[in-house]
Amino acid sequence: MKHLTRITFNPGVMGGKPCIRGLRVTVGMLIGLIASGHSTEEILEAYPYLEEEDLREALTYAAWRVEEVDIPLIVQ
Repeated sequence: MKHLTRITFNPGVMGGKPCIRGLRVTVGMLIGLIASGHSTEEILEAYPYLEEEDLREALTYAAWRVEEVDIPLIVQ
């Protein structure tokens, strides 16, 4: 996976959820808007401080997270 420069994590911003460029805009919120049928143009109009590349990185991050495998640790 390419290095994502626009996805940030900060415990002091939105509880540490993945956000866009340190803003209070979570990846989950953007993915939800896209899944609800909102177009890129509609989202950028509603959130003028976002850029098209922010949406692309949010989708890239979400796709990566869906494919990630969690392996439970077995402590003996």
